[in-house]
Amino acid sequence: MKERRLSFLFFLVMFVIGTDTFLVSPLLPTLTQYYGISTSLSGFIVSAYAVGYMISALLIGPISDRHDRKRILVIGLVVFTLATAGCGLANTFAMMLVARFVAGVAAATAGPQIWAAIPVLFPKTQVVKVMGYATAGLAVAQIVGVPLGSYLAVWSWRFPFFFVGVIALMLTMLVVRFMPSLNEVTTSRLATGIYRKLFQNKTVLKLLGAYLLFQTANFCGFAFIGTWFAKSFHLSVGAIGSFILLIGVGQFVGSLLGNRLVTWLGQPHAFLLEFLLFIAGYLVLPFTNSPLTATVILAFIYTIGGALLPLFMSTLQEHAGSARSTISALANAVMYLGEAIGGVIGGILIKQFTGFSGIAVFTAIGASLAMLLYAQQGYFKQLQTSR
Repeated sequence: MKERRLSFLFFLVMFVIGTDTFLVSPLLPTLTQYYGISTSLSGFIVSAYAVGYMISALLIGPISDRHDRKRILVIGLVVFTLATAGCGLANTFAMMLVARFVAGVAAATAGPQIWAAIPVLFPKTQVVKVMGYATAGLAVAQIVGVPLGSYLAVWSWRFPFFFVGVIALMLTMLVVRFMPSLNEVTTSRLATGIYRKLFQNKTVLKLLGAYLLFQTANFCGFAFIGTWFAKSFHLSVGAIGSFILLIGVGQFVGSLLGNRLVTWLGQPHAFLLEFLLFIAGYLVLPFTNSPLTATVILAFIYTIGGALLPLFMSTLQEHAGSARSTISALANAVMYLGEAIGGVIGGILIKQFTGFSGIAVFTAIGASLAMLLYAQQGYFKQLQTSR
């Protein structure tokens, strides 16, 4: 019962953090008009959150590894609650940018503590499963974040921020009540010392490199699905949103069911099979001639992607030692870096190649390189189950 309660709590925390990330997207036209700014400037509302997250992730990780992670998580959630509510109170563009930046800082403070806590609080046989629950929280946020912002904004653009802030406050109280102390500190190193030790670990560097390759490829594909559907299939914005919703459901299902595949085949074989299926899906995708077929294939691809993410996080945690929060923060920073790089490359490829062919091939190549790095570390060999 205790493990189930914590699993559900971790799911909810990651869901709220993820929802706040996607919440702003449907509000941008309204905020552009309210603040009297240009459409290009409105993008800084999104960027402020991402920049705050990336900068904070690199600083907070080592701090968390030298203090009680539960306390850091609670502090992060409290600041997240206040910053999100502050977005709803922002009467000027500058105030909104500051509030979104602080919200990103707080999200980067709280999120890595969840990944770091799982290997400490759960037996090794349950780690991938619980990682999947946390990943499912992010997947659900990706599915409902945009429509939730739209529905709640019917009353006022401020209301979505207040709603998420209240939910975050409630979760903070649940964390204080039910989550045990995570004072696993075994080092007094400064941040530079912690990073130096991690960066001297060649396995960690290769795993982070593999994760960067995969996320760059992954976001290159995901970011331009809507553009592809509009250009090649001439779909409306509403229809595109419905299809992407179905794709997001696939990622949610994969997050929950990935552990069953690991249990059935063993982690090495399941890991390899998921990589191969992900790559094969993208190689087939450009040959589709209807949005429905494309959506089915993409839903399958993101089901596999949802199953892969917990394995990425658990393999990184295996090599973290006492620097669990730092490695989680680095993984998150790498994910955002991959999103940024993938967005730039995808913009070029969607313009230069017919349909989705350029992006699909690039994504397949990136995932293949990531797979080769994991193979080099022996993660697809059966004796790695004794790790």
